[in-house]
Amino acid sequence: METDSVDAPASEGTTAAPTRGWKPVAAIAGWQTAASACYYGLFAATGLLKPAFDLTGTTVGLFLTVGLLGYTLALFPSGALVDGFGERRVMLAGLSGLAVAAVGVSLAPTYGALLGAAALLGAAYSTAMPATNRAIGASAPPGRANLAMGLKQVGVTAGSGLASLVFAAVAASALFAWGDGFRAVAALAVVAAAAFALLYDGRAGSGDLALPDLDGLGGNPAYVLLVAAGFFLGTAIFAALGYVVLYVDEGVGATVAIGGLVLGATQVAGSVGRVLAGDLADRLGGARGAATVALGQAVIALVLFGVLAAGVDSTLLAGLVLLGIGVSVLGSTGVFYSCLAGLVDGDDIGAATAGGQTVINVGGMVAPPTFGYLADTAGYGTAWLLPTACMAAAVVLLLGVRRTA
Repeated sequence: METDSVDAPASEGTTAAPTRGWKPVAAIAGWQTAASACYYGLFAATGLLKPAFDLTGTTVGLFLTVGLLGYTLALFPSGALVDGFGERRVMLAGLSGLAVAAVGVSLAPTYGALLGAAALLGAAYSTAMPATNRAIGASAPPGRANLAMGLKQVGVTAGSGLASLVFAAVAASALFAWGDGFRAVAALAVVAAAAFALLYDGRAGSGDLALPDLDGLGGNPAYVLLVAAGFFLGTAIFAALGYVVLYVDEGVGATVAIGGLVLGATQVAGSVGRVLAGDLADRLGGARGAATVALGQAVIALVLFGVLAAGVDSTLLAGLVLLGIGVSVLGSTGVFYSCLAGLVDGDDIGAATAGGQTVINVGGMVAPPTFGYLADTAGYGTAWLLPTACMAAAVVLLLGVRRTA
């Protein structure tokens, strides 16, 4: 294994610069898995929270949106902390905060308290993308940045899939209450934080604490088009994540437990998609190659969301379509960030990531309440038209990115 040193100073508590290789990439992916298990527990728990707090599809969507709002509002401050103090400190603090917030969700006595705890959990998760993208930039083996980013992004789908399995087990057993699922992922976060502290040395920050400057990024046409596509990708991703469990239960006629298993399988498919997409993007090369792969995934997702909008009666067929959506749109975020990193200077990655993730999250905030309202009033067939239209817009914008990259 190659361990070429990067041109960055050592972070706190280290005597050498961080090394490139698959070992630090694995440590970063493990951190991402634990962090995502905490955050995406909000989505996996919808089938249990709905009866527990007597919610509607719309109020379930509001709950998810509040969690995403906390995530979004904290992104730029988290990016500033990463650039100023280095990714290692921020990642350790973030994972600890996620554990505390997950326990807070489990103890919420009312819907209002549930919303507040979800916002705090989202804020703690805001450390993830700026810090892990910076860490991958410092650690990826030479020439394998896209694959390393894809493997790191597998942590998102792996964590979400793990949360889905945890809450499916809670739903299927009379021994556990819904809050036990959040306490389980909090315990995972504590263990992961301890392991990460031992395995990852990190890279020092600048020592200055300042919000990122986006003026230069606004003059980069390819970056602007990619960020615009991120809005529509975010809407489609969070519509799917937020309602898979309820769709399988209410729209197809299965159960909450089966819905949780389908969501978990969809996330596994997303993990496979991220690895395959990253490897293909490395072979094609550069930001243009990553944009080409993302475009192909968007076209596939457009077709599959259209199938759901047309109507699916079989649990098996719905599951297969959702697996395809996992490979395509859920599997596209790795190459999205690889393309983004290839379009900007290395010193701007923190700001560029915060901008891209913010726009994805804004799309995600629009999606759950809108999708839930459509499902409540017109049925799931109409609701699936929302991500279908979003993927059509993303295809157009990604064509523009590919031409200008």
